[in-house]
Amino acid sequence: MEAEVIKIAKRIQAISQSGMRFTKDDFDKQRFEELRELSVQLIAQVTDAKLEKIRDLFTCENGYQTPKVDIRAVVLNDSKILLTKENSDNKWSLPGGYADVNYSPSEIAEKEVFEETGLNVKANRILAIVDTNKHNFPPLEYHFYKIVILCDLIDGDLRGSDETQESKFFDFNKLPELSIKRNTYELVDLIKLRIENKETYSD
Repeated sequence: MEAEVIKIAKRIQAISQSGMRFTKDDFDKQRFEELRELSVQLIAQVTDAKLEKIRDLFTCENGYQTPKVDIRAVVLNDSKILLTKENSDNKWSLPGGYADVNYSPSEIAEKEVFEETGLNVKANRILAIVDTNKHNFPPLEYHFYKIVILCDLIDGDLRGSDETQESKFFDFNKLPELSIKRNTYELVDLIKLRIENKETYSD
């Protein structure tokens, strides 16, 4: 129920933000602003987040609202998958992050792996494009599309970074505790299947 309420609130926020951007009528703009504020209050009713934080998240952008793009890299070594331990929650995730302006998805994947783990990689192919409203992701502050890219390991020495504590390769059947806001166990199972089948998944 909570996840569905959050999903509805985010949709209301997206409609109101787009309405505020494109309406020519001052009265309609006021109505869209009220709708956006109602979406903030709705989220506050079903989460522990402070009202001010929710309002900041829901009012910080202008223009047509679209899902945010998150790039995640899959790097293998002896059939084990590379994960990095996040400073923010002490849990593990695939290297990656928000898509940056003026970088292609492949360039972002390669850059994020080096910055977070110290390894040099070369993007190979897209394994999956995933909607975070699916695949057992918890309720998130934004709607995300995750682009998961298989990368070939070149060289480098494993390390942490400003954002991560350490990086290691793990057996697919012996994964550590995952940072499920970034990647779920279901997503890792999907990745393993796509590597084996040499197919791309999109949904």
